[in-house]
Amino acid sequence: MEPLFTQALGLSPPWAVTSVDFRRPEGAIHFAVECQAQRLGCPACGAADQPIHDRIERRWQHLHFFQFKAFIHAGLPRVACTACGKTGQVQPPWARPGSGFSLVMEAFVIALCQAMPVAHVARLVGVSDDRIWRVLRHHVDRARAREDYSAVRRVGVDETSSRRGQRYITLFHDADAGRLLFATHGRDAATFESFVADLKMHGGDANAIGDLSMDLSKAFQAGAAAHCPNARLTFDPFHVVALASRALDEVRRAEVKVEPALKGSRWALLKDAQRWSHKQVCTLHWLQRSSLKTARAWRLKEALRSLYAVARAHEEARRELDRWIGWARRCRLPSFKRLGATLREHRHGILEHFRSGLSNGFVEAMNAQIQAAKARAKGYATNDNLIAIAYLLCAKLKHLPRNPWLKPAAS
Repeated sequence: MEPLFTQALGLSPPWAVTSVDFRRPEGAIHFAVECQAQRLGCPACGAADQPIHDRIERRWQHLHFFQFKAFIHAGLPRVACTACGKTGQVQPPWARPGSGFSLVMEAFVIALCQAMPVAHVARLVGVSDDRIWRVLRHHVDRARAREDYSAVRRVGVDETSSRRGQRYITLFHDADAGRLLFATHGRDAATFESFVADLKMHGGDANAIGDLSMDLSKAFQAGAAAHCPNARLTFDPFHVVALASRALDEVRRAEVKVEPALKGSRWALLKDAQRWSHKQVCTLHWLQRSSLKTARAWRLKEALRSLYAVARAHEEARRELDRWIGWARRCRLPSFKRLGATLREHRHGILEHFRSGLSNGFVEAMNAQIQAAKARAKGYATNDNLIAIAYLLCAKLKHLPRNPWLKPAAS
C-alpha cells in the first residue's frame, strides 16, 4: 500500500510514504513520509554529499483522499554543511517554504477562489480565512511578478467602489489585451504615479503609452498629464452620456413637483427605448407630445446618445458635437447649459473616441465582475483583499498554479 501512495503523492527517491494512518473519528488520513537518504546536498551552497544534522517534524494539508481530509507528515532533514559551515533545512518537493498546504492543495484553493468567496473556500477546506488569503496573495503576487507589460500601448482607467463611504480603488487595464494591469487604493492623480512605477517593474514604459481612455475626472486628467505625457486622452462615451442622463434627471426632479404625471418616469427616461415596458412606452409617448422641460431634456440626452451610434468619422462627429453643444447652450435648461460648457471644454478628448475607437467598456465589465464577487462575499475586510480578487479574476495571469482536476497540459 505504501508504494501505491508514494506514487499517488508524486514522490520519488529519496522520499517515500512509510505508513498510512486512517483515523475515522477525525475523518482524516495521515501519511508519514520519510527522506531515506543519509547524506544530501547543502540547500545553501549546493555542496553535494553532506551529513544530515537532524530532522524537524512538519505537517501539510493535502487534497482529500476520497471523502477524507489528508495530511502529510515528514521529518525535514537539516544538513550540516562542511563546505559553507551552515546548517540548512531541505525543502520537500510537495510544498513551498513556510506553507502548511501541499502545492497541489494550494493550486486547488486558487481554483476554488476563482469561483467562490474566500470564506466559503476556508469552510470547505477547514481552515481560517487568513490562511486562504495568504495562499491567494502569495500566488497572485508571484504570477503578476512574471507578467510582461512591454507591449502595453493603450490603457483604460476607471474606479470602482470598494466599501461604503466613498472608498474606491482605481483599475488600469490593457485595452488591446483585455486584462487588468494594475489596481490601487484611491481615485486621485497619485494613482497614475503608482501605475507607472508598477508598469516599469514589468518591463513597460509610460512614455510608450499612446492612448488613455477615462472618464472626465480632473484628477485622472492631471495624473495622465504628469505621468503619461505622450498619451492622447479619450473620454469614455458611457461617461459622457451618463452626464447627460444626470442633467436630465435634474430637470425631471425639479419639474415633477409641478407635474405629478412625471412620477415614476425616471427609469423610463434613462433606459434604452428598446428595453421599455408597455407602461413606459405609453409614458414616453405622452411625454414626447408635451411641452414639458423634461421632454426637451430627454431629446437632448437622446441626441447626444445617437451621436455615438450614427457618427462614423472624426469630422462627422465634430460637426454633430458642435451642433449639440450649440443646442444645449440655447435650450434654457441650466443643467444642460452647464453640460454644454463641460463638453466644449473636453471636446478634443470626446472626439478622440472616433479616432482611437477606445471606450471603458471592458473596464466596466471588469467592475461588474469584481462587484459581483464582492456581493457574493458580502464585502471584503480590506482593499488589499479586493485588489487580490480583482487580479485573480481579471488580470488573465498566465503563471497561476494549474487546477489539479484539469487534464495535464501536453508536454
